[in-house]
Amino acid sequence: MPVRFHTEGISFNLNQKLNHRRWICLWVESQKAMCGELNLIFVSNKYLRNINQKYLNHDYNTDVITFDYGEQGKISGDIFISVDQVKINSRSFSTDEADELRRVMIHGVNHLLGYKDDGKEEKEIMRQKENEALHLWLKLV
Repeated sequence: MPVRFHTEGISFNLNQKLNHRRWICLWVESQKAMCGELNLIFVSNKYLRNINQKYLNHDYNTDVITFDYGEQGKISGDIFISVDQVKINSRSFSTDEADELRRVMIHGVNHLLGYKDDGKEEKEIMRQKENEALHLWLKLV
């Protein structure tokens, strides 16, 4: 499978790995792209903040940072996800942690698909695409 899950510096186990791989690839294909090598790396807030500072010159916590290595029509990249921030998000938004984790995972994938979230319109489109992908997840499980 071209989708792999890793942890760096934390103890974390993603449940339903096979379903998550299928879901991500089906989502990518539904967006008229091919699923290349995707690495989802689960890390701590501190780890992701260091990446944010080093590569993006941002000095704050975030839930996901995506590095795009894709080629025309085939997405590939590394998606770093702060499990700590996902937990904080789930409490802030009163959502289930697993659901919030999937939203953050697909948010990173959506960036590789070319969706942005800089302005109001782009954020609305990103949220719509996240919701569509989450509905796809519900159909799979």
